[in-house]
Amino acid sequence: MHLLLGTNNRGKVIEIREALAGLPMKILTPEDVKIEEVPQERGSTFAENAIQKARFYFECSKIPTIADDSGIIVDALKHELGIHTRRWGAGPDANDEEWIAYFLDRMKKEDNKRASFVCTIAYIDASHDVHIFEGRCDGTITEELEATYLPGLPISGCFRPHGHDRVFSALNLDQKNRTSHRGKALSQLRGHLKCP
Repeated sequence: MHLLLGTNNRGKVIEIREALAGLPMKILTPEDVKIEEVPQERGSTFAENAIQKARFYFECSKIPTIADDSGIIVDALKHELGIHTRRWGAGPDANDEEWIAYFLDRMKKEDNKRASFVCTIAYIDASHDVHIFEGRCDGTITEELEATYLPGLPISGCFRPHGHDRVFSALNLDQKNRTSHRGKALSQLRGHLKCP
């Protein structure tokens, strides 16, 4: 079986491949199947955006496809991030370093550092059926980066999940997959893909 990951985010590709390792399938990216266009995100929720992205890549490839929409909800910055996370602040064209520098500078002004990561994964199978898997992780934003991060996932270097003394990107693979928003959603997806 082939499974297309509907994302060009290198960090997400790494995390998803690690979480689905061992399943009897070949995991492909848009680059592998020569899809250069990217879908528009016009939804008002994580689920709507995930479904839009999954449908786009499925229709382009005719391969069972997963796509996620994820972001961070910061208590002190109500309604600012969420589904707009990557496009917020320094803007959609900012590189990781520019984006996280803007974010941390903004957070210096806030006493409330509580935040939650949310991930919704949409999976469109060979029968065109849509399946939704969701994960959430609560934690706090640190004053500065406390670890290096995967490309495309800069907040993982300054988000400390509740119950841990280290930020996401400093956790080992097993800890991160059990704790993170994407890890929780991928665990549900993995269980679904293993079903006969």
